Amino acid sequence: MMNNLFSVKDKVILLTGGSGILGSCMARHLAKEGAKTVILDRNQEAGDKLATEIKSGGGEAIFLLTDVLNKEVLEQNKQNILKTYGQIDVLVNLAGGNQAGATIPPDKTIFDLDIDAFRGVVNLNLFGTVLPTIVFAEVMVKQKKGSIINISSESALRPLTRVVGYGCAKAAVSNFTQYMAGELALKFGEGLRVNAMAPGFFLTEQNRALMTNPDGTPSDRCQTVMAHTPFSRLGKPEELLGTLQWLASDASAFVTGTVIPIDGGFDAFSI
Repeated sequence: MMNNLFSVKDKVILLTGGSGILGSCMARHLAKEGAKTVILDRNQEAGDKLATEIKSGGGEAIFLLTDVLNKEVLEQNKQNILKTYGQIDVLVNLAGGNQAGATIPPDKTIFDLDIDAFRGVVNLNLFGTVLPTIVFAEVMVKQKKGSIINISSESALRPLTRVVGYGCAKAAVSNFTQYMAGELALKFGEGLRVNAMAPGFFLTEQNRALMTNPDGTPSDRCQTVMAHTPFSRLGKPEELLGTLQWLASDASAFVTGTVIPIDGGFDAFSI
């Protein structure tokens, strides 16, 4: 007899920023597991390509062009999703990123920080999580059930050099996660859950310039990261999938308000 505890079959799962390196890996996996996968992204070409790839492999997927900082666009996305599937079971808030001006390189100080870039990073990562949550959680509240999975970061758990804007924004995402866990459960019932995954160091398009040299070899920063990671390497996108599926499924029915590091031991390690 099959154990369906971790099943996501027929769940309607939304992924903002779903056509990026991590998002596309998650979307492919969830579709293979039988989920109805909704890819929300601002990159039309990449989103269409990913949805077509998933469908050609026998999975269920649609792509919708979105802007996670525009509530009106998100509301229209919601109506399109409900028209197609009639429900929303899981929201994965993946949309985020960094800007060079919101970082402080070794030859600069905090006084060189580009405040506009800092503000842009906070807007994208924090408000790009808050707005989709507000829009799509309304459906979950009516259903009395739903799981929201935010994407925090190792930089939210332990302040890292250079990435001041990104770290501050992701720390706010962690706080918002825990606030919303209480807000939804206390006011709308125990079927509403909000958690966050805090990935350690994974190579993405957002951090490639920091983590690799022009020839693709690990940068000094990357080597330092790996030296402080007990597993002595960067993470692989597919190593996020087990935690993702657990939080999306009923296996985590009594889990809310958590921020879960997936980091090869980085956060636990000192010397």
